[in-house]
Amino acid sequence: METLIDLDKKHFIHPTSSLKQQQEIGAPFIFTEGKGVYLTDLSGKKVLEGMASLWNVNVGYGRKELAEAAREQMEKLAFTNSFSSMGNEPAIRLAAKLSELTPGDLNAVFFTSSGSESNDTAYKLARYYWKIKGSPEKTKIISRKKGYHGVNIGATSATGITPFQEMTSSLAPDFLHVDTFSTDSLRKCIEIEGPDKIAAFIAEPVQGAGGVNIAPDGYFQEIRKICDENNILFIADEVITGFGRTGKMFACEHYGIVPDIMLLAKGITSGYIPLGAVVVTDRIHKELIEYSEGVLLHGYTYSGHATACAVALKNIEIIEKENLIENSRLMGQELLDGFYKLQKEIDIVGEVRTLGLIGAVEIINPVTNTRFPTHIAPKVSAEAAKRGLIIRTVVFEGMDTIVFSPPLVINKKEIEELLSILREALIAVQNSL
Repeated sequence: METLIDLDKKHFIHPTSSLKQQQEIGAPFIFTEGKGVYLTDLSGKKVLEGMASLWNVNVGYGRKELAEAAREQMEKLAFTNSFSSMGNEPAIRLAAKLSELTPGDLNAVFFTSSGSESNDTAYKLARYYWKIKGSPEKTKIISRKKGYHGVNIGATSATGITPFQEMTSSLAPDFLHVDTFSTDSLRKCIEIEGPDKIAAFIAEPVQGAGGVNIAPDGYFQEIRKICDENNILFIADEVITGFGRTGKMFACEHYGIVPDIMLLAKGITSGYIPLGAVVVTDRIHKELIEYSEGVLLHGYTYSGHATACAVALKNIEIIEKENLIENSRLMGQELLDGFYKLQKEIDIVGEVRTLGLIGAVEIINPVTNTRFPTHIAPKVSAEAAKRGLIIRTVVFEGMDTIVFSPPLVINKKEIEELLSILREALIAVQNSL
C-alpha cells in the first residue's frame, strides 16, 4: 500500500520547491494540525512556525471563529459571481471595512484571490487608467531590485529577484528595475525613459522575500514626491506587510504616505482561505468611472468570493479585538532585542533587523566581515528544523540571510523559545565551520 509520502512524490508538484529533492529526500514535514504558533506533522512532531507559513497566518492556527464564519456563509451563500455589477453582502461589507482601515482616501476595492493576482490587476488598471485619460503611451512599470511581487507573468516581470525572472524564457514587456533604496536611481530611470512613458512605480514598504529590507528614513516620502512630480502612479505592495505585520495595520503608516494603489492579500484572511484586494484612491476611482466606456474587461471568477470575504471580515475582527497590531509591535521589539544578544554572542551573526514581527538575521564570515564562499543560512535553517523551528532563508543577489515572520499571536515565552532554538542552531553551524 502506498504511503502518504509515496503519493506526495508521485502526484503533488510542490510550488517553489526542488523537484529533485522532493523525489530523493521527500517532504521535510507533512503537517496534519496547527494550533496558535505551532504545527504538528505526520509523525507527531510539534514545531514552532517562525514564518506564519508564508508571512500570512497572522492570527495563528486553529481559529474556530474563522471556520465558523466560513461554515455560516457557505450554508447561506457560498459563492456568487460579481460580474455584470452583481454583488453579495460580505464583499460589499469587506470593501467598506477596508476603506475604513486603509490610510487616506484609499476607498474603492477590486477583489482578487492572491497577491500575484492583485499585482497583475494593478498593472492593468494603471495602464487602463492612463489609456482612457488620453495617455496610452504610459505603459511602463518601474519596480525595484530585490522586490518580490508574485509569480503571474506580469508579477514575475515586476519581481526584481533574478532567479524568478530566469525561470521563464519570456517576460512581459515594459517592466524596469531600479536600485532598492536609491531615489537617484529612480529619478535617472524616469529621465531616461521619459515620464510620459511610465504608468506606475511599485514597491513593498518592507521587502519581504527579498531579504526583509527596511527602507531608510525619508525614502518613501521622497518616492511619493518623485511620483507626484512626474505624474506617475505609486503602487504600494502590502501583500506581506498588511494587517499588522509591521506593528501598524499597514506599513505605509510608518512613513506617513498614501499610495495611489495599495495591494493586499495574505494577512487579509490569515491564510484560512484565498483572497486578495486592490484598493485605489477616490480620485482614481472617480476618474475610472468618468472616462471609461462600456465594460471594464478585467475580473476573476472568484473576485469578491462571498465565503472568502466573510472569513476576512472575521479575521480583521480578531486582529482588532485581540489588539494584535500592538502585540506585533511589542513582540517585534522582543525579537529584535534577542537578535542583538545573538549578534554579540555568536560570531557568524551579522546585521539584524525587525519592523514589528518581520525580521532578518544576516550571516557573515567574522574573519573577512563578508559572506562565506558557500551559503550558510540554509544550514542554520536545517538545524533549526531538527530542533522544532521553521524559518526561511534568502540566498540570492549576494545575500545569506535568515528571515522571520511569526504569527502575530506569539507571546513572550514563545519568542524566547524561538530565540533559544535559533541560538542552538547558529552555534551548531558555527562549530561545524
